[in-house]
Amino acid sequence: MINSLNIKNVNAKALRKKRSPGFTLIEVMLALAVFSIAGIALLGTASNNARNIGYLETKMFAGWVASNQLVAVNLDKTWPPKNNVKGEVKLAGRTWYWHKKVIKTTDDDMRSVVIEIRKDPDDELAVSSLTTFVSKVES
Repeated sequence: MINSLNIKNVNAKALRKKRSPGFTLIEVMLALAVFSIAGIALLGTASNNARNIGYLETKMFAGWVASNQLVAVNLDKTWPPKNNVKGEVKLAGRTWYWHKKVIKTTDDDMRSVVIEIRKDPDDELAVSSLTTFVSKVES
């Protein structure tokens, strides 16, 4: 009985020695596929994040330009404010193009002023747009 156990142990040890202690080709290829899919997903996320940061930066600066133009409208005491005035201003190393529209309201003593900001003067869509209301100042 001891003899048969020793033979079984020797056979098991011999079988273990025959197997190499590494990964099979299929295991390596599967691992590479998993890592490549994860890498592609990470690159896509990083690219999307960089694109969104640029867009948000543009929107933020355009909002600042619009806000500055609305302050200028509120400081101007002429009535009614000049309509369809266009201009450009430099902010953050860029040139921003603004367009002011004055819209009549139901109240004769009040006007709506819309400031639209564009990156190019020929752009159809505004990057940012702000609206305020100004009232006639009694002298």
